[in-house]
Amino acid sequence: MPLLFRRASLASLGLAFGLSALCLSPVMAQEAAPAAPADAATAPAAAPVDPNAVVATVNGQPLTEADLVLAEGELSQQFAQLPPEQRRAAALSAAIEIRVMAAKAVTDGLDKDPDFQRRMAFLQQRALHGEMVEKGVVDKVTDAEIRARYDQEIANTPPVNEVHARHILVKTKEEAEAIIKQLDGGADFQKLANEHTSDPSGKSNGGDLGWFGPGQMVPEFDKAAFALEVGKYTKEPVQSQFGWHVIKLEDKRAKQPPAFDDVKDQAKQAVIRDKYFALVKSLRAGAKVEIPDAKLKQAVDTMEAGK
Repeated sequence: MPLLFRRASLASLGLAFGLSALCLSPVMAQEAAPAAPADAATAPAAAPVDPNAVVATVNGQPLTEADLVLAEGELSQQFAQLPPEQRRAAALSAAIEIRVMAAKAVTDGLDKDPDFQRRMAFLQQRALHGEMVEKGVVDKVTDAEIRARYDQEIANTPPVNEVHARHILVKTKEEAEAIIKQLDGGADFQKLANEHTSDPSGKSNGGDLGWFGPGQMVPEFDKAAFALEVGKYTKEPVQSQFGWHVIKLEDKRAKQPPAFDDVKDQAKQAVIRDKYFALVKSLRAGAKVEIPDAKLKQAVDTMEAGK
């Protein structure tokens, strides 16, 4: 139901949901890891893995299962083309490479560089921001809140009709008028559609378009179809960018809202979004923020007001 809930993806919450290098938690990293094979459900359950188990040592320093999970999550895109059985080895190789290069950077004093320290401070803040979102927002969302948001969206959505129609598409107005004349004489719409329509999908099903809602067809067709009474056909040809149509309305009904299970994830994301912005608003209200540049301050205030 794309128009009922605006998807509140992690990225849509800005830095809160921007997962990048050096700021993934083990849980997030596991979620980003490649999906298990389809037959995994029938395989025996894997034994629990100790996150503190050492898989390698680098210059005497342990590299654990938890570190490997982080590496797999961080580098999942790079590993996407590898067979599953090679990804673990690739992740370990990458983690070792990172360790030895990082050690060399410390030896060379690169960790003392002011620009590097600023980046590290920002990455730490962003990682803590992500933890706050996960622990203080996402983990606190309840099933009752998700259901309530779904019910609220359904209640606030105006009822919409959808129609079941057929059409006969021809190249000229004269052809359409001739078909309407035959219909007026009692000809069968489906038979005429099979014989005359230039719509390839309608040549074997009597021009059947199935059910559709407002806005799904080109405007001229949409207006004409929804104006018809059930069982009636257009008495004048309807022109669109595709040609000339003769339309018959088979049925009309109120569009049913999507089932809760079908949009539960979207409803949950909407709850997360609202909780996130409420938390940010309360924290911003208690923070002393000064922006000396008047233009920049106005731009920021405008952006904040739109959230």
